[in-house]
Amino acid sequence: MIDAQYMVRDSSELLSPSLLIYPRLVRHNLETMIAMAHGPQRLRPHVKTHKMAEIVRLAESLGIRKHKCATIAEAEMVAAAGGADVLLSYPLVGPNVKRFIKLVRAYRHTVFRATVDHPDSARALSGAAVGVEQPIPVLLDLEIGMGRTGIAPGDGAADLYALVDRLPNLLPDGLHAYDGQIHDHDLATRRQTAQTGLASALALRERLLKLGLAVPRLVVGGTPSFPVHSELDLPGVEFSPGTSVLADHGYGSKYPDLPFTPAALLLTRVVSHPAQGRLCLDLGHKAVAADPAGPRVRLLEPEDARPVLHSEEHLVIETAEAESIAIGTPLLGIPTHICPTIALHRRVYVIEDGELTGQWEVSARDRVLGI
Repeated sequence: MIDAQYMVRDSSELLSPSLLIYPRLVRHNLETMIAMAHGPQRLRPHVKTHKMAEIVRLAESLGIRKHKCATIAEAEMVAAAGGADVLLSYPLVGPNVKRFIKLVRAYRHTVFRATVDHPDSARALSGAAVGVEQPIPVLLDLEIGMGRTGIAPGDGAADLYALVDRLPNLLPDGLHAYDGQIHDHDLATRRQTAQTGLASALALRERLLKLGLAVPRLVVGGTPSFPVHSELDLPGVEFSPGTSVLADHGYGSKYPDLPFTPAALLLTRVVSHPAQGRLCLDLGHKAVAADPAGPRVRLLEPEDARPVLHSEEHLVIETAEAESIAIGTPLLGIPTHICPTIALHRRVYVIEDGELTGQWEVSARDRVLGI
């Protein structure tokens, strides 16, 4: 039996494949995040997971005033939805430097913060920001194990932060330390790994403070390390989990300590009976993320469903119940990786108390909105 919280009384008019959002569960996850963080002021959730204005507005209504994003479009979506504070945690290069400054000028009610990890990036942003009303708050992006972006928290980082302090039109605003490399299933092991990276960031903060440089904030972590960071009493630290807002099967199965409920489900239908014991569903890579390499969705039923073939428009499963499931039967599934799955859907169906109540646009899936 499908969990009552995911019930859809009439799906006959719902297209498939499609994504369903359950606002009550989204609110539950946000409220759980606030409780874990001991207050909304310590949260800066990453909007890359949901990319929707309605969820920004829901977060703001619960007191979450700070947001983190990866694209100019996501930043603009947050600002247009009334978001008060946006950190763009992705390197600004090429036309995006000028686009960011246009964003600052277009949405004066929102504070936009940028990150840098190289002197050239800092100088480019400083030059583009000539004439802005207020200096651009800039955080130093630290490399604490992810091996993707960021500068090691040593002498070079201290020099770069001092450069930001000297450059016109910029304001040193703190440190950003993302530990997305942490995948330890065991909480005790994850705690040890997370605290190692955090310790290096905190040490750099103390070094900068001794140099007389202001370090107003330290933005740390993602969803797996959120339980570790949130249990520490650290002034000026903001947590930036993202997946926890909607949750998914991947994190739910890997990290049993994460108290979040999947709030976005995929709707698919049986389109063929290709062989005995097999069903073909209309849930290909274009509707559910093609990562990880293993099962990309956990179907709520049939419980014994096992994926055997996945392509652009098809998902073939094996199940002992195949012969009893009719062509056209709707099925629900929890995506394994919700963040890239969201980006595959332009709109989502909103389900409340088992009824369709509307649609939300996944506006920030696009690279360009207005700017």
